[in-house]
Amino acid sequence: MNFKIEKLIYRKKNINEILERSKKFYSSIKKRRTVRDFDKEKIDINIIKNAILSAGTAPNGANLQPWHFVVIKDSYIKKEIRIAAEKEEDNFYKFKATKEWLKALELLGTDKNKKFIEDAPILIAIFEKKYSIEKNKKIKNYYVRESVGIATGILISCLHQAGLCMLTHTPSPMVFLNKILKRPVNEKPFLLLVVGFPDKNCHVPLFAKKKKKLKDITSFF
Repeated sequence: MNFKIEKLIYRKKNINEILERSKKFYSSIKKRRTVRDFDKEKIDINIIKNAILSAGTAPNGANLQPWHFVVIKDSYIKKEIRIAAEKEEDNFYKFKATKEWLKALELLGTDKNKKFIEDAPILIAIFEKKYSIEKNKKIKNYYVRESVGIATGILISCLHQAGLCMLTHTPSPMVFLNKILKRPVNEKPFLLLVVGFPDKNCHVPLFAKKKKKLKDITSFF
């Protein structure tokens, strides 16, 4: 099979510059916190567009890019999503969650109430595409969940670097997002990303700052 290729243009940086860049990124990203109390201040949509374009550069199976991002600003749709999400969350807290799971959540102080869905100016619903349809032909996608997970990580990193705060919300199941957002059956909700600025009275648990040390999460050979 003949296909065009492009010569990679890469400017090799000084090793000290590379080291400094890695330090600066770590210094920034370690300040990221999950926020549940959002200010209603609006966000320039171009910030969101740039972050999604960044996510779209993620490595993925066979370059089939098996993702779709739905940006929600409309207050009526956000309210509809909140009602549906809280219904699933109520079921989770009452019937699905084990005692151990609920105990682990106590430190976060979470419950079925998801007020942040309506308060935050932007929601981004991320969908994974098990297969695509082009010209009435079904095209299988590969390493879908891995690909979408990487793209989501880049999206979160870009939004954080830009100066925004987020919450990753995953009510289970999330099929209500397909119905509300009119997404086709070949797409499965992966995550609902809640985006905005923190409320002036926002607090986060102190234990959230504590991360495992390098020696606890890494092996070197």
